[in-house]
Amino acid sequence: MVNLSGLVTESRNPETMNLDEMTPFEIASVMNKEDGKTIKAVEQVLPEVAEAISQCTRSLEMGGRIIYIGAGTSGRLGLLDAVECPPTFGVTPNVVIGLIAGGKKAFSKAVEGAEDSPVLGIRDLKKIHTNEKDTVIGLAASGRTPYVIHALRYAKKIGCSTIAIACNKDSLIGQEADLAIEVISGPEVLTGSTRLKSGTAQKLVLNMISTGSMVGIGKTYQNLMVDVVQTNQKLVTRAENIVIAATECSRQNARAALDEAGGSVKTAVVMILLGSNAEKAEECLRLANGHVRYAIQNV
Repeated sequence: MVNLSGLVTESRNPETMNLDEMTPFEIASVMNKEDGKTIKAVEQVLPEVAEAISQCTRSLEMGGRIIYIGAGTSGRLGLLDAVECPPTFGVTPNVVIGLIAGGKKAFSKAVEGAEDSPVLGIRDLKKIHTNEKDTVIGLAASGRTPYVIHALRYAKKIGCSTIAIACNKDSLIGQEADLAIEVISGPEVLTGSTRLKSGTAQKLVLNMISTGSMVGIGKTYQNLMVDVVQTNQKLVTRAENIVIAATECSRQNARAALDEAGGSVKTAVVMILLGSNAEKAEECLRLANGHVRYAIQNV
């Protein structure tokens, strides 16, 4: 039998002992109050999150990847963050990868027993040819999921940088990783339901890691997503709006620059700011390793 005693994520919340007697408004109110504790808990681990951002940035700069690996809610959150990176930052789907115990089908339906396997996590990492350039981030609210423990152990053995994100102190996955991020937001409103505060905590940390590392490799200018991929009409308009915001040009000039730049927002911005053609802008970006700010400063 698995021993869950002593885990904060499995303990009962004294604020919700009468949850089944609460009105809808009382339920919403207590959940909102408890969620506020999650924000404060994340604040306590910001130094560790900053180190994770730095490590992931280094991996990406070396041509490595960010690989999330988890089970259940934790695995789904990793997948969710990974799939949002290509449209937001213009990276390929192979740059930020989400692995979940039981495979992608487990995103919508639980795969019984997968998270308890000591070999499936290793197999999943081998399948995507994980190597020493990659950063592997293990996700488990409990901090004790075998799928994640053994995956982190393997990743560290082959030279990867490893990070663990858990919601209990002194977690087993934290002991396996180079860096442990342990967000202690307290007992769940619904006892043991780690899709609630624990899930929120993990999502907040993942937001910071992926966004921060993408900023680090030049995927933004100011606070604008200058590598956004224009996959629908909304994003076509957003691309124009980004160029306008970055350069204070007219929409007509933004559209013309984007057309000349082959749809690249980043190139269009540099073209307008430098008064250059697309070829010159692309060369400046290349010399600046894709950072718009450096590209326009170093001319």
